[in-house]
Amino acid sequence: MSYCVLICDDSSMARKQMARALPDGWAGDVRFAEHGESALEIIREGGCDVLFLDLNMPVLDGYGVLEAVTSEDLPVMTLVVSGDIQPEARKRVLKLGAMDFIRKPTDPGQIRDILEAYGLYRAGDIAQPGLESPPASWPDEPLDLNAYLQEMSNVAMGQAADLLARLLDVFIKLPVPRVAMLAQSELVMALGAASERESYSAVCQGFNGAGLAGEALLLFSDASFDDMARLLGYEDTNRNSLEVEVLMDLSSILFGAFLKGLGDQLDLHLGLSHPTVLGQHRQVSELLEYHRDRDQQLLSIEINYTIEDYNVVCDLLILLTADSIPHLQQAIDYLTE
Repeated sequence: MSYCVLICDDSSMARKQMARALPDGWAGDVRFAEHGESALEIIREGGCDVLFLDLNMPVLDGYGVLEAVTSEDLPVMTLVVSGDIQPEARKRVLKLGAMDFIRKPTDPGQIRDILEAYGLYRAGDIAQPGLESPPASWPDEPLDLNAYLQEMSNVAMGQAADLLARLLDVFIKLPVPRVAMLAQSELVMALGAASERESYSAVCQGFNGAGLAGEALLLFSDASFDDMARLLGYEDTNRNSLEVEVLMDLSSILFGAFLKGLGDQLDLHLGLSHPTVLGQHRQVSELLEYHRDRDQQLLSIEINYTIEDYNVVCDLLILLTADSIPHLQQAIDYLTE
């Protein structure tokens, strides 16, 4: 028996990876959606039997899709495929009706095993073994560097969030990573999460490895300090030393986990220099003033981490130098040959 399959993910790279991970000949038709609303339109039309669903998407996320499928009693079997590997994320999607949870990046063996476990796949039953070429409906759009980097950042972001969530016993709400090429002088204007109406403290840490170089920045809202200190269990009466300790510990967790996750996917090691506090209780434009008069191009990855039920918001920036881009492209080309 062949199935009509829908892959819903905002990343073109992730859609291709998921399609390639399906057992040969198992899917009679494969369709694609870039966000939850588009997926629901296809499902309501009866356009799929099995849905592979991402969680973090614009317009309507995976949680919203699961809620709609349940409330409308839509006839589709849903498998969540996500880089958000927090225990609470898995628990929530299963409670909302997902059959199972698959972590990114997708592994063909794991997909096959899960489909077999639910009785959806048996190798001997495949009617059209060995697809020589993808179905006509497979995405054929070219993937640029930003598309690859956004999906890799999505996976690394989820690994960093998982580490922090387990440490603090919280749930971290994750965005879609923002990847863009910009001039250093445009950095402040390009930030999507930070507000000039609030004050922040910031930590900077350089990194390099295999031709890649850049810096990791953590912008931490001053309004978040009290809740973050309580979550970390700090009771220091010296306010200033407490704030510095919070900044250093949080940056160490997020920088280390994110860059390790990114490096693992690229099959390279990124070493970190000693962290530096850029400033405290200042506006973002002041904290990043050292970038303002520089003309170098940067490849920027921005991720805004928010802890559910707490007033904790921090902005993680990974800034890669222009000289790093050829090496990054070479690493991605090698891995995707």
